[in-house]
Amino acid sequence: MLVDIFMELLTVEPAAETQTRFFSACLDRLSAQGRVPLDDTEGSPELMLRALWFAAHGRPCSLAQAESLPLPPLSLPARLRLEDLVERLAGGAHVAHLTRRCSFMGLELMIGPEALVPQKETELLATIAVEFLSRAGGQPTAIDVCTGSGNLALALACHVPGSRVWASDLSPGAVALARQNALHLQVNHRVEVFVGDLFAPIEKSHGGVQVDLIVCNPPYISSAKVDALKPEVARSGPRLAFDGGPFGLNILSRLINESPRFLKPGGYLCFEVGAGQGPCLLKLMKTMSHYSEVRTASDPQGVVRVLIGRT
Repeated sequence: MLVDIFMELLTVEPAAETQTRFFSACLDRLSAQGRVPLDDTEGSPELMLRALWFAAHGRPCSLAQAESLPLPPLSLPARLRLEDLVERLAGGAHVAHLTRRCSFMGLELMIGPEALVPQKETELLATIAVEFLSRAGGQPTAIDVCTGSGNLALALACHVPGSRVWASDLSPGAVALARQNALHLQVNHRVEVFVGDLFAPIEKSHGGVQVDLIVCNPPYISSAKVDALKPEVARSGPRLAFDGGPFGLNILSRLINESPRFLKPGGYLCFEVGAGQGPCLLKLMKTMSHYSEVRTASDPQGVVRVLIGRT
């Protein structure tokens, strides 16, 4: 056991050197398992280990915070907790599910298996949405459907002061997590999260509300491809967060058709799409009279990842 190494070292060298050697032993354990990042929300094995170290210490934080903070000394019980976390990480668990933290748009979010771990690529959508909502002026309003952990809704609330955001998700577990995050970031007075299907629970609560912006990171993977996802990818969230139906378009097509009813004149719909879905959805939206303007935004590789429609 790694802690046995620690106990041996503790009798022969100073605590600081013991800590350094214990960190190295844990890192060797991950390297021996060939542990590599599962996706773009995970850092290097060393950075993941730093985040686990803080979690074991009782100060959970995201990879972004763990990278810049000095490592605290660990008690023997904390080292035992770290050893367990290292074993689970080596076994393929997502680091965010072990630390219960993730950074998104500079915000520290609480994370759990109830919702998809927010992906770095979704910050493109969040950045565009924040810009549009900021332009609305006054006290702008927004809706975030398929909210998951609430990362998009909370990015809007935190980066656009005075804004009001309504969010929804089919999963009661995801809604509970999003509400926790709103409370954690102290914007729960401006962010309401509902359980239900797309706009239905918001309409039930607030009637025919119209907003300046609708944002969504929907499930857009076809059911067959969800079944074929690599286990390490599938472990980053529940199936509900991935499965977009037979062709991956069930939620996307509903979103495009239902959104105009909830947008003010000149309001924006912004949503993420899977690689290769952008061009066909762009053509569809251009045929619809509800949208006066339709455009796309691409990632650094030139792949269309965000569609934007203006009413």
